[in-house]
Amino acid sequence: MKSIAALQNLVTPWSDGLEPTDAELEAIEIELPLILAERDLLDAQIMTLDRTPTEVDGRRIRRARNRVLAARRDLANRTTDTTTSGDAA
Repeated sequence: MKSIAALQNLVTPWSDGLEPTDAELEAIEIELPLILAERDLLDAQIMTLDRTPTEVDGRRIRRARNRVLAARRDLANRTTDTTTSGDAA
């Protein structure tokens, strides 16, 4: 059996412009704590979809929400600190 992909041309030709820039990678790195906290919250919520949440599940979700809020606060404070320090210079 022949592979179909080998018989077709690429839909989107690969170019060097598809790689993320250093600025984009830095932005992702800055937002990574928030991304991970949101992932943990989603994971805790998914665990309770097919069953009645227990007290432990409620605590897990509440802790995950608190981590998301803390990560958002830290990111907002970091963004605010960055913009105000640039204005002072």
